[in-house]
Amino acid sequence: MTKLANDTSTKTDWNKIRSQFPVLDQKINGQDLVYLDNAASSQMPVIVSDRIDHYHKKEHSNVHRGIHSLSQKATDAYESTRTKVQEFINARHKEEIIFTTGTTDSINLVAQSYGRKNFNTGDEIILSEMEHHANIVPWQLIAEETGAVLRIVPMNDAGELDMDTYESLLSEKTKMVAIVHVSNALGTVNPVKEIINLAHQNESLVLIDGAQAVPHSKVDIQDLDADFYTFSAHKMCGPTGFGVLYGKKEILQDMPPYRGGGDMIDKVTFEETTWNDLPYKFEAGTPPIAAGIGLGSAIDYLNEIGMDEIASREAQLLDYATKRINDLEGVRIIGTAKDKASVISFLIDNIHSTDAGTILDQKGIAVRTGHHCAQPIMQHYDIPGTARASISFYNTEEDIDKLIDGIKYVKDFFS
Repeated sequence: MTKLANDTSTKTDWNKIRSQFPVLDQKINGQDLVYLDNAASSQMPVIVSDRIDHYHKKEHSNVHRGIHSLSQKATDAYESTRTKVQEFINARHKEEIIFTTGTTDSINLVAQSYGRKNFNTGDEIILSEMEHHANIVPWQLIAEETGAVLRIVPMNDAGELDMDTYESLLSEKTKMVAIVHVSNALGTVNPVKEIINLAHQNESLVLIDGAQAVPHSKVDIQDLDADFYTFSAHKMCGPTGFGVLYGKKEILQDMPPYRGGGDMIDKVTFEETTWNDLPYKFEAGTPPIAAGIGLGSAIDYLNEIGMDEIASREAQLLDYATKRINDLEGVRIIGTAKDKASVISFLIDNIHSTDAGTILDQKGIAVRTGHHCAQPIMQHYDIPGTARASISFYNTEEDIDKLIDGIKYVKDFFS
């Protein structure tokens, strides 16, 4: 594994770690880039991009079944990522790690494969009011197809789930609970272990959308005991177009394939086709090999820094940013849960979030604006959208200070 630097001091030398992200060392509209859109996609360290480039230059070949050396080298590199993911989230079995195109694809896989086989008219699927559209629409589609019904856990104005209502919704009709671990729009860290325990007491399965959790803190899937857990490479310093579905082995074995084609088969005739073993039963066709290798490199990178170090650093930056924004007149934070990850959604009085984001971009400050693919959240607060600053470990207090100056400039611009 490539080292971040020649000494161990880089584990807490955040400026040196920041230097590993060349994209941050540029100007946007004549201003130093302040990248605060990490919840949409994090940036990629040079170690990861170099590893992907090395595959393209020296290892490019299709994986699996090839007997020649280049194919075997590519296969080894690609499959090593599966082991790294297993260890990263502490899964019990390597074959429980299914490669997908991302969190959205992973949720669709479970909804279509498990849901089509197991949901019937009147069965219930519990979601929450704070779900990303990727954890709403797939369940709506399968509910329409099977006659199942969605039940929604509300949240309070701080952006915290109503756990009493959640418990009351659980019944013998509940076949699946699908809940986000960390809200992409609010930063709320949900009590997923409690959610899972209550569901299992009710003999219901649980899928956790972990897209915003895995990049920021240590996730132990055996400790959580989730039946399914999903996340994406591009939010954890890796490439786009690649993600992970974790599923308990005994559940995956009983699920039918989601897509058909090469690699997911054992034997094909025109009369009958039999399926490959896990995990390949769910991985039809040539995968995005370079992206898979890139995720493996990103996991190496995050492990070398340390997920506890990352969580601590981001908590410091979140606390600093929250205090500074709260000191501004006419600026309101949307989402004030007691347990939060490094996301701050905010509104500036009488200024549309899109207008605010446009002006901030003129200052080189990248934030996300709009409904953040979480329209039910915006409906809860009766707002069209927010500006969202999402922080990563490679951000700095200076980035936050520039955001504050940028917000002041926005207010003056529209005054």
